[in-house]
Amino acid sequence: MIIEDEELRVLYKVASSEHIQKIEAGILHLEKHPQDTNRLEEMLREAHSLKGDSRMLGVSEAETLIHQIEEIFASVKKGETHLTSDLCDRLYKGVDAVSKIAHEAVTGQPANVQVFSVLAQLMGADMDEETAPTMESTNSLEASAKVSSEVLAQAMDDEALHTMFADFLKQENASSPSAEVLTSPATDPVAELLAESMATLNSESQAAINDYQIDTLRVESSRLDRLLTQASELLVTQGRFSDRTNDIQTIQNLWQEWDREAFASRLAFDELERRMQGSEELKPIRDFYHLVDRQLEQLGNLVNQLKNTASDDVARLEIVSKDLESGIRKLRQMPISTIFNLLPRSVRDLSRELGKEVELIVEGGDTPADKQILEAIKAPLSHLVRNAIDHGIESPKERQAQGKSPTAKLRLRAYQTSNAVCFEVQDDGRGLDLEAIKHTALRQKLHSEAELAAMNTAQIQSLIFNPGFSTRTNVSEISGRGVGLDVVRANVERLKGNLQLESTPGKGCLFRLTLKTNLATTYVLIVEVNQTIYALPLEYVQTMMLVSPQEIFAIEGSQTITFEGEPVSVVWLADLLGLSVSAPASTAGLNSGLNLPCIMMQIGTERLGVLVDGLLEQQEIVMKPQSKLLKRVRNIAGATIRGNGEVCMVLNPQDLFKSAKKGTSSVSVEEVLQQAQAKHRILLCDDSIPIRTQLKRILEGYGYDVTAAVDGQDGFDKLRTGSFDAVVSDVQMPNLDGLGLAARIRQFQEYDELPVVLITTLASEEDKRLGAQAGANAYLTKGDFDQRVLLDTLRRLI
Repeated sequence: MIIEDEELRVLYKVASSEHIQKIEAGILHLEKHPQDTNRLEEMLREAHSLKGDSRMLGVSEAETLIHQIEEIFASVKKGETHLTSDLCDRLYKGVDAVSKIAHEAVTGQPANVQVFSVLAQLMGADMDEETAPTMESTNSLEASAKVSSEVLAQAMDDEALHTMFADFLKQENASSPSAEVLTSPATDPVAELLAESMATLNSESQAAINDYQIDTLRVESSRLDRLLTQASELLVTQGRFSDRTNDIQTIQNLWQEWDREAFASRLAFDELERRMQGSEELKPIRDFYHLVDRQLEQLGNLVNQLKNTASDDVARLEIVSKDLESGIRKLRQMPISTIFNLLPRSVRDLSRELGKEVELIVEGGDTPADKQILEAIKAPLSHLVRNAIDHGIESPKERQAQGKSPTAKLRLRAYQTSNAVCFEVQDDGRGLDLEAIKHTALRQKLHSEAELAAMNTAQIQSLIFNPGFSTRTNVSEISGRGVGLDVVRANVERLKGNLQLESTPGKGCLFRLTLKTNLATTYVLIVEVNQTIYALPLEYVQTMMLVSPQEIFAIEGSQTITFEGEPVSVVWLADLLGLSVSAPASTAGLNSGLNLPCIMMQIGTERLGVLVDGLLEQQEIVMKPQSKLLKRVRNIAGATIRGNGEVCMVLNPQDLFKSAKKGTSSVSVEEVLQQAQAKHRILLCDDSIPIRTQLKRILEGYGYDVTAAVDGQDGFDKLRTGSFDAVVSDVQMPNLDGLGLAARIRQFQEYDELPVVLITTLASEEDKRLGAQAGANAYLTKGDFDQRVLLDTLRRLI
């Protein structure tokens, strides 16, 4: 026989091979250490497990033999049997036979095992003088078989044994020689079979060693988890290498700029040399240009070669890392039927207990899913099924009264999308009772009547996921404790998934659980808040947009905008995180006026608009496990390391929603914009037109009102006639340099608190000392100039 179900066949192949190997190793150990009771207990467990697997899958012959092996182990444990070498030989013979039968059940190849003779051998059914057939017997086969049957039946009272013996007897009679041969005193079929079995024991053992091969491996899932995390880290590292290729491109652009400038300078020198008719005084300069040309050419070749090699390496690394991660992920996958198959029995028992008729329809059981998903989704699916039968589906009489079939349909469905696996639990029952939900919310003091009246249908339906929420007033074994649906939501959120609910009164409910297929990495949106970078999981981001202050209005003290025809609350992300709130600098100077970057987040049917300072990029990250210090930090889910090596906190969307509901947000958009309207005035002094223009653009882009001066004297004159919050100045300028300007400013008492920031190419420690001595509050160098440093300095000083 062969096991028909492919999945069960593979599972039996792996499990039986493992059990048989452990039993063989145990027999070998017990033969040398017969007093090892712990090992004997282990053998009993292994034999019992293999017997149960064989019985479950209909491998009856293996079940019969392994049962007798188990009986022998039990007898040894009780002290009724001693584990002699002869007994071990018979056990090995039995295990070999079980191995062959299991191989037949898996492959369909005939085992050619005489189960009766192996069983006889295991039971020690050797013939003695009293039971041996006489030489005058005219049917030696029948006599010896009868005696052996009696001995075996005495050792094991099993009806299957008599059936097996009858089949064996028929086969032997059909293939036996004539009666004349059978009357020979030397002819005893059972004895011959036993002798033949003992004679071939060694040869079969050697053949088993020669034919043995390892087709499958069993690996702890935790090892695969670690390996998948490392593969995901490799994938993210590949992204960092891609960033390095961008750096190489920057170097190449810089080389090209140098080459162009050198070419222009060389043309000018060639013109000069032509005019001076090849003067020998120009020879050193000519040699210098030749040297520069050679070095620039070498640098260009090296940069181009490095760029091409790096691009090839990054492309290859991307292929390998993606294949590796994909392969490991597939190793962790199992069919969803593994979980679905556990539910039909529960549906049957629960529907019978409640007096309801339910037809369970299962679809998509062959859809693969990660083992971690299946383990985590088992409890939510069970809760949803029980909830549908208990709360959603009506009794047969109610259904008939409503014109429905008395038998309800409960549908379990699974399917895959591009990057997620979806589970649906749908019933054709009564649907959600909104009035009952409102009454329960009032009774449990979750919301006031005014709050409930302002809620839409989706918001009212989502109340059933609150902890402790139950519309039942009496507690039973099935429901009433309110610990079902909140567990569903908690498990789905823990897997970074999404839970949706659709209900139609009188027609039923649909619960849809959407989970990411890749749990090791996640895509995030990198945002900026108060000059700090945060990551927001992208699966909770519905859209990104710019919001005009005129679009924001107040409803019961909550900032609100209209999105897709519905009111949605809007909060500052900085406010939720407990940070100071200021108008985003990136909103200044836009053609459309002052606009605020807004992220529309969604969890289930709930939406929340979050205002940030800036939207930077989307990125794939590996979430780092939370340390003990971060275990209970509100709004933070974990951390990651970006491509530039910076640590970035990953926000917890569920906490953000809870913080917004609790009224954590306290700063209104109007208040922030009023503060932003009072622009700080900056006096900018620099004699270089390009630098002065660029700095003016930067400062105005971040909301400052900038007045420019062409040198220090011009700047001091404008300072005396105007009012400024800070001075930003170059050092090397005509008429009055930056050091002189700073010193002159400090001569006036009204300018004692006026911040002065010097920006210059002079970067020595002596230069910085002179700047501080002149009265500058900050000294920034142009060589490593970063506009963020300037902006942070101004924010700190003003």
